[in-house]
Amino acid sequence: MRVLVGGGTGFIGTALTQLLRARGHEVTLVSRKPGPGRTTWDELATSGLPRCEAAVNLAGENILNPLRRWNETFQKEVLSSRLETTQILARAINKAPQPPQAWVLVTGVAYYQPSLTAEYDEDSPGGDFDFFSNLVTKWEAAAKLPGESTRQVVVRSGVVLGRGGGAIHHMLLPFRLGLGGPIGSGHQFFPWIHIRDLAGILVHALEASHVQGVLNGVAPAPTTTNAEFAKALGAALGCPAFIPLPGMVVQAVFGRERAIMLLEGQKVVPRKTLASGYRYSFPELGAALKEVVA
Repeated sequence: MRVLVGGGTGFIGTALTQLLRARGHEVTLVSRKPGPGRTTWDELATSGLPRCEAAVNLAGENILNPLRRWNETFQKEVLSSRLETTQILARAINKAPQPPQAWVLVTGVAYYQPSLTAEYDEDSPGGDFDFFSNLVTKWEAAAKLPGESTRQVVVRSGVVLGRGGGAIHHMLLPFRLGLGGPIGSGHQFFPWIHIRDLAGILVHALEASHVQGVLNGVAPAPTTTNAEFAKALGAALGCPAFIPLPGMVVQAVFGRERAIMLLEGQKVVPRKTLASGYRYSFPELGAALKEVVA
């Protein structure tokens, strides 16, 4: 297939592009700057969709960038980087004389309300209780296409674990120095997925014509808490991991609203992802972390 990938130059996009090409697909990236094998968001908005059989959108400003203060300006960037790119792609697909067969959007498990007891699958309610859940609702709404000529899939991703990027990138140094540990109480759930599995679910969604609707992009392992994750990462590195990062410090660095993403969590299960026939490469946390830190 010819696959158009919005935001394809980032951490997830690079892994997805490699997997698509390894499986014989042709990839065109949508990015801010032109280049070989690329088109720009401006070209997409003005000239329409290039010929393709599938489209994916991964674009979005990194919410947990510790170098950016959580103020109104950054919140607007977080919103617009997701909504505008999704709207541009959805409009282009809708206007295309030959629309693609599949349209896949990656959002997040922030749709589901943090809880120490509730369990969420793809049919669970959510999307209406804070900035991030409302963001996911607006984001998914922006991707909706009228009619049924294009198969539509939304993958709600957990914390992505992989080499050279994502959440682990910021954690490795303190953990290697023996300064790692749980964040806040450590009791909060930590829905995670290995980068290879997130890319795998996306390719599965593009290739398998029966897949549609929402899939949870999380590992099927027994539910992991933040403290269990810290212990497993310490074990993978051969370092102790018992120095907690106090909630007050997290709030000071990220701001109170954004800190919720780290201090609270959701128990999310990939019921429909498994039912769709996807087979995980890294269903267990220990093996996933060993691969990431190897």
